[in-house]
Amino acid sequence: MSAKIVIVDYGMGNLRSVQKAFEKIGFPAVISSDSSKIKQASHIVLPGVGAFGDAIKNLQKLGLVEVLNEEVLQNKKPFLGICLGMQLLANKSYELGEHSGLGWIDGEVVRFKFDTNLKIPHVGWNNVNYTKASVLFDGIKDGSDFYFVHSYYFSANDKTNVLSYTDYGFDFVSSVAKDNIFGVQFHPEKSQDNGLKLLENFIKYKKGFSL
Repeated sequence: MSAKIVIVDYGMGNLRSVQKAFEKIGFPAVISSDSSKIKQASHIVLPGVGAFGDAIKNLQKLGLVEVLNEEVLQNKKPFLGICLGMQLLANKSYELGEHSGLGWIDGEVVRFKFDTNLKIPHVGWNNVNYTKASVLFDGIKDGSDFYFVHSYYFSANDKTNVLSYTDYGFDFVSSVAKDNIFGVQFHPEKSQDNGLKLLENFIKYKKGFSL
């Protein structure tokens, strides 16, 4: 299968670990902030670790919001947002103020708040429980473990976009999908076999395939 995977470099997080995960399953990926390379991509990946406000500012400063809107929304290229990359799909975030997101999937990003002794950030392995079948989880058993590191979560306004929930004090959204757009709150590149299988499923997804 021919795939040109571009991992978007906007200065947030360890992109090399995502690149290495794709290499492990036999799909070389390019890390780039070059708009021309993103336009040549067959699949676009937006990872990220850090603050939402810094992330959206970096995307804007590099002129990447426009090219992502064109390639993902107009040209319908398969897109995967990972951790902060998933949160950026929302309309807005309330992390360290209020910040507008890409607005691709209807929702808001809010901080965990507990009356119990649950720790923030949520760090470690946890079960991902599906709400519907998806090509993203093909061949991965419902309730499988994935690795999480986050203090904020995606609160979906449209539940039809939710692929899975995970229990950490309550059921929060752990993955979303809309048309060609996928987002996962966990880190597939740190989730061993399940994560590698998910990345492989994403690469096998092509425009026109059902979710």
